[in-house]
Amino acid sequence: MKNEPFIIERTFNANIEKVWQAITDKSEMKKWYFDLAEFKPEVGFEFQFYGGTPEKQWLHLCKITEVIEKQKLTYSWKYDGYSGISYVTFELFAEQNMTRLKLTHAGLESFPIEQVPEFKKENFVEGWTGLIGRSLKEYLEAAGK
Repeated sequence: MKNEPFIIERTFNANIEKVWQAITDKSEMKKWYFDLAEFKPEVGFEFQFYGGTPEKQWLHLCKITEVIEKQKLTYSWKYDGYSGISYVTFELFAEQNMTRLKLTHAGLESFPIEQVPEFKKENFVEGWTGLIGRSLKEYLEAAGK
């Protein structure tokens, strides 16, 4: 099995400011991502949230590791009580009056999939494809109207 990161790219009919706000403002994030108690796009800021399947929820522990305003946001992603750590990176690129978002989730192979089959890469592919490919797209398109 290759330890390649999962990468998804989508282009949105929205400017970089709007997309940056969607990925860094907790009141906007809850409309398409997760409802976070607190979030600040600052290196060292830690946040957590529950996510998973309707049958089982896991506490996600995250810490922001890199911020380049309106260009790049990276945070660590691990699960409370389990080994492994991964990194989620959002990169934004202006393309005419639209924005291309590239999301990279690296380190998925570090999770204990023998212990928790739900941590398999395929589940992240499905999750991020839904979040970036559908939820964020619908949120940004609705916001633009």
